[in-house]
Amino acid sequence: MVRILLADSHTLVRAGVRALLESSGRADVVGEASSGGEAVAKARNLIPDIVIMGLMMPGTDGIRATRQITKLGLPTRVLILTVHDEDEYLEPALDAGAAGFLSKSVAEADIMGAIEALIRGHSYLPSRVVSLLALSRRKADRQRGNSGAAVLSPRELTVIKLYARGFAGHEIARRMFLSPKTVEGYMARAKAKLALRRRRDIVSFAVEAGLLGVKDEDRSSARAAYRQTSSGVSN
Repeated sequence: MVRILLADSHTLVRAGVRALLESSGRADVVGEASSGGEAVAKARNLIPDIVIMGLMMPGTDGIRATRQITKLGLPTRVLILTVHDEDEYLEPALDAGAAGFLSKSVAEADIMGAIEALIRGHSYLPSRVVSLLALSRRKADRQRGNSGAAVLSPRELTVIKLYARGFAGHEIARRMFLSPKTVEGYMARAKAKLALRRRRDIVSFAVEAGLLGVKDEDRSSARAAYRQTSSGVSN
């Protein structure tokens, strides 16, 4: 069972998502939060596999809460669930460390596919956003003269891939059996070679290089979404 923490300011939204998750038989909602600050505190105490995070909450909003959870040093991954415009909120969410981004309008069909993707170590982004990120990266490469993944060592490439998928430095270190400082060194060298600064730029590079295993949203059923995510690149 996947352990889920729900964070949204609306009681009815949390109730609806809880019912949807529990009806799947594959998810256990271990807690709920109505504010970003409460989400951070409960993530620290409960250590869920995934936090399903709303954006507009009192006090600490979903973006800041995602950033704080990412910095806690937990194996928890964050899936943003929102009614808001992807173009406005996607990049801040990625920079904060979110591993997935899902619209409430398609949550019923896609939410288990998104959860399965994150548990398998993939990212989960809307297909339109994947295309935009890839286009943005190609333009940046042409402008900067980057030669892409070929300039990276195997370990630099692995660090970039895991970071782009939403894993924090401490989690990458555990997965690679390295110290956090060693991972930081690989990351710094990779970013310098690729002329990258922000996480959104790293995600764009990883999408274009085929490193993410990102799969399109499937709007027909969670089962179809799961089939798509399971055919991606695995760690």
